[in-house]
Amino acid sequence: MSGEPALALRGLTKAFGGTRAVDALDLDVPAGSFFGLVGPNGAGKTTTLSMATGLLRPDAGAAAVLGHPLWDASGGAAASAGTARGLLGVLPDGLRLFDRLTGAELVRYAGLLHGLDRGTARERSRELLAALDLTDAAGGLVVDYSAGMTKKVALACALVHAPRVLVLDEPFEAVDPVSANGIRVILHGFVAGGGTVVLSSHVMDLVQRLCDAVAVIARGRVLAVGPVDEVRAGASLEERFIELVGGQRGQRGPGGVDEESLAWLRTSSR
Repeated sequence: MSGEPALALRGLTKAFGGTRAVDALDLDVPAGSFFGLVGPNGAGKTTTLSMATGLLRPDAGAAAVLGHPLWDASGGAAASAGTARGLLGVLPDGLRLFDRLTGAELVRYAGLLHGLDRGTARERSRELLAALDLTDAAGGLVVDYSAGMTKKVALACALVHAPRVLVLDEPFEAVDPVSANGIRVILHGFVAGGGTVVLSSHVMDLVQRLCDAVAVIARGRVLAVGPVDEVRAGASLEERFIELVGGQRGQRGPGGVDEESLAWLRTSSR
């Protein structure tokens, strides 16, 4: 493992209109870790990951991938940005694909864009599609894929160039349990081989089972970060998450709902 963090984020800031989505966020993701990023809707998770992977320019702040600067302190592209991006495999939220290609063509194309020769891109495409149970669909157009199949072929595109750091925004969304288990096996093998996975998810049980470290963010800031057992502090990760973001069971939570709300929905109130 590298002595440098897989991702080093310093003072990352991004505002949309009058809303500051990410607020001077600092975060280190250890190299070789399976790292979870969790937070409520609107916490700034997707915006943070988009800036950390070069998909979105920050208003301010710096980011580096395994010691290679991606954004400098002013939020501008660093001289080594191309090198940093080459170390990343990214599955963003709401990714738009070239869906008039077949699955096999799409993964091969992703490999070619990353500089692989045609033979290597073809062989890796075949292997990845087989590992993700997409061999039978490899000759079909991506536009005809289900949501889960589309998620899997997008993951194959993120993996084809053998990145050092894999950043995944809700990778298990819409994926069936059998396929999800296959993806978990691939990701654990990736980390065991020295790679780093950064996973964003709303499913706390999934993060608790998969990840060895986690960061909880809300309102664009880090509330807690560290090994999963340390962050959850004897509770489940879900319970700790609710406590950190300002809600407690049986009391008014961050969504503004308490036990006395919406009484008219209860059958006994009719």
